[in-house]
Amino acid sequence: MSSAAVSADAVRVAPRYLTKSRFKLALECPTKLFYTGKPEFQNNALDNSFLQALAEGGFQVGALACLMYPGGIEVTDSSHAAQLATTRELLRRPEVTIYEAAFEAHGLFVRVDILRKRGNTVELIEVKAKSYDPMEDADFRGAKGQLSRGMLPYLRDIAFQRYVAQAAFPEIAFQCFLMLADKSAQSSVDGLNQCFRIKRAGRRTRVEIEPGTEGQLGAPLLRAVPVDTQVDEILGGELVVSGQLISYPAAVAQLADAYRADRRIAAQPSSNCGSCEFRSSAPPQPGQLRSGFHECWTEAFGWQPADFEGGTVLDLWNSRNKQKLLESGVRKLSDITSEHLPLADAEPGPKGMSKQQRQWFQCSGQWPGGGEQYVNAAGLRAAMRTWRYPLHFVDFETSAVAIPFRRGQRPYQTVAFQFSHHVMHADGRVEHRTQLLEASPGLDPTVPFLRALHAALSGDEGTVFRWASHENTVLRQLHARLAEDVAPPADAEELLAFIDSITRRKIAEGEVDGPRAMVDLCELAALHHFHPSTQGGASLKKVLPALMHGSARLRSIYSRPVYGQGAEISSLNFREPMAWWVQQDGRILDPYELLPPVFADLNAVGEPSSDEAMSELRAGGAAMSAYARLQFEDIDPAARRAIENALLRYCELDTLAMVMAVQAWQAWIEEAAP
Repeated sequence: MSSAAVSADAVRVAPRYLTKSRFKLALECPTKLFYTGKPEFQNNALDNSFLQALAEGGFQVGALACLMYPGGIEVTDSSHAAQLATTRELLRRPEVTIYEAAFEAHGLFVRVDILRKRGNTVELIEVKAKSYDPMEDADFRGAKGQLSRGMLPYLRDIAFQRYVAQAAFPEIAFQCFLMLADKSAQSSVDGLNQCFRIKRAGRRTRVEIEPGTEGQLGAPLLRAVPVDTQVDEILGGELVVSGQLISYPAAVAQLADAYRADRRIAAQPSSNCGSCEFRSSAPPQPGQLRSGFHECWTEAFGWQPADFEGGTVLDLWNSRNKQKLLESGVRKLSDITSEHLPLADAEPGPKGMSKQQRQWFQCSGQWPGGGEQYVNAAGLRAAMRTWRYPLHFVDFETSAVAIPFRRGQRPYQTVAFQFSHHVMHADGRVEHRTQLLEASPGLDPTVPFLRALHAALSGDEGTVFRWASHENTVLRQLHARLAEDVAPPADAEELLAFIDSITRRKIAEGEVDGPRAMVDLCELAALHHFHPSTQGGASLKKVLPALMHGSARLRSIYSRPVYGQGAEISSLNFREPMAWWVQQDGRILDPYELLPPVFADLNAVGEPSSDEAMSELRAGGAAMSAYARLQFEDIDPAARRAIENALLRYCELDTLAMVMAVQAWQAWIEEAAP
């Protein structure tokens, strides 16, 4: 082979660097280094980076941070070698600010968000789309002096950057900073968030900054927090790799060597396996993507595919003892006995199931009365006796905008931009009565949201329902925002009183309910209904498919096209009457599978597929991404309408699902009546 051919091959083969993202992955589990970047492995985190950064405000925060260090030079070279060469050349200057500076040493590679050199001192500034309270977060330590678990990944990130940069340039004195959104800061200008627009071309994303923004930032919203003390502690400490506690340099070298050689580090299963992104829902069949999780457990425990049937201890609902169970040799749900769950095998009382009893039902597959599921009809009946008709069901979609809409507002304050509202009358009639979606770019939706919700729930004293604590928490946060608003609306007092009337709030003596405080249906589901398909959980997205399987009432109603505009059950978003109980290939479909994807327009540029986007929205996170797209990305009118329509339908189904839960429970109570 000629020297020219060898040189060309060397150019084509990218070096296998241990980057900061791969190092973070390895600290979660060293075996992941072998799975990452390989298309033959299932990766549930793949393609979420754009939507996650958009939802969290990462693009805007990064651009704002650069404006706070103006005059910088961005390293835009495409290859690692060129990036390193450009950085080295720029560092020859006595003073320079660099965006995305590159460093390499010993098979390690990092890029620094912002680097500022002043003589022989260089500041490394890592920008994070995360909020920081200078009073509460202090020096990022817990009550016992240990580094905060919530901040540790970010501190390890900047520590790794300094470790690599120091190895590359030992003559330079590096100082480390985390740049975070300051929760104590208030914007002193209006409309700042619309100065940072998202532009995409294929997979490339950039922020287009409105001309003149640099001189109109107002009071600083980001804070550069010095973290040299914490970084010194991390670099001088030890890390656990493959079950052994070794020094930081030794751990880095071991992980870098394994990644460079593409060598799989033996798995050591733990409770962290439950959040592994390289995991399929079941052992893959021939021709399907490989599942790193299943390969790890097969190697570690000698399991066969059948051993995964029935679930593992990782599936145990709402448990903090998974690691202890694994360490004691308990690996399958079926291995868990009543001795592991104190009092779990006792009969549920009139107030409903305890957490341990739900866990026991999940593990044992047995419950009082047997049958397909457990229903505490007496408990549900007692709760329903306190309800007043008409019944109101509400669901909110919210976001936390990194850069505020208006002066006086703080970074990452809650924004409620959408609600859906169903009503059930005493005669059983159901209607989708009202809704709101306010996503106009630059418009703070808080006051329009509260006014519309107030109008929707006025006119009667019927009971209002939510599912879980989200709606109550959001309204209390909006109450706090409105109370401190520097320019409150004329009806602020009326809106504050409305919020107090339908929420539970904390006072000095404890908690107090408003006269019409929302009833939590999730709490009732957790206390009085268990279906094995929910895996012990009581979230709406788990309960709804279980109800479709277990309720003859829902089948009789929704197997017909009764839902839509002008149909038996009215809808604001579904024009053609449709059925929600649908059986296909012997399987009853989850109603959310019947909805179109919210991000269908992203498929052509390699972002999440329809199925991935739908799963993301059903998990509750993609509504934030959708709102951010509607706020900050320039998208064509047709795509905007498609996203808005998808959001409206998903939110409508959320409140319809609450109605379905009550309908199913009512039928079971009737069947159990003496």
